[in-house]
Amino acid sequence: MALLQPFLKLIRWPNLVFIILTQSLFEYCIYRPVYAGSHTSFDWIPFALLVVASVFIAAAGYIINDYFDINIDLINKPQKTILGTQLSRRWALAWHLVLSILGIVCTAIAVSVFSGWYLIIANILCVLFLWFYSARFKKDTLIGNIIVSLMTAWVIMIIFLSKYSLVNAFNNSDSGQIRLFRFAILYAGFAFVISLIREAIKDIEDMPGDTRFGCRTMPIVWGINATKIYIAIWIVILMAVLLITQFYVLQFGWWLAVIYCLVFIIVPLGMIFKKLLKASTTEDYHRLSSHTKWVMLTGILSMLVFYFYL
Repeated sequence: MALLQPFLKLIRWPNLVFIILTQSLFEYCIYRPVYAGSHTSFDWIPFALLVVASVFIAAAGYIINDYFDINIDLINKPQKTILGTQLSRRWALAWHLVLSILGIVCTAIAVSVFSGWYLIIANILCVLFLWFYSARFKKDTLIGNIIVSLMTAWVIMIIFLSKYSLVNAFNNSDSGQIRLFRFAILYAGFAFVISLIREAIKDIEDMPGDTRFGCRTMPIVWGINATKIYIAIWIVILMAVLLITQFYVLQFGWWLAVIYCLVFIIVPLGMIFKKLLKASTTEDYHRLSSHTKWVMLTGILSMLVFYFYL
């Protein structure tokens, strides 16, 4: 029991809860309402297995990330370092292997219910990407940020793709599937962009340790000001897309959804943009990273609003 708390910190249990919440909301607030009036059967077992698989693979990714980052973390966040202080690195490698295998096994069992062999391959690739991200790509300019953002978007897309075979994924005769695809792209795209923003902010926050160990992240290669411009551009793009989406949503008279998006997503993004311009210390960027994570949460929670309209 003495090792349970350090282990939960190592696997970032709040982030795992966020994955469960995201996939559950997409399943129960988007997918099932869209098909509520059809003869589609809702089987919760394969869905639950895919959620468990996502949690196992993500947990394994966090473990291997800390395994390779132990020296950097001792500089950037020594008080939060788990490996080498409370848990052994060899122990962490064993858990990474076990959780990765369990994630693939759960995926395989889930897709045995439907024709989705490609999801097994995709999750194997996720495990490999997370390994190479931690071992190599995290230290490179931009590519590591893109990998993390793709993994974040995949949390949504795996649930969408689990509903249909790739052969019929874009069948124009199924209006429900077209609506579901639009929601999947909307939320996966949001997750991708907000993750790009947060990862770049974290790169600035982690500069002291990254610089010492030869990393070539954006702020080190491009400079802090150029990285802030990069972040600002993505914030503006995200706000613009969300505003355009609201005009589309207004056609259906979904006022509650529009008000929610403006108050809890777009306005906070504007505040992050404003604070980004003034940020200068590590503490400033840490707060910006936390604010961005909250916007990611409010964005995902907006599925609850759509539940009442679908």
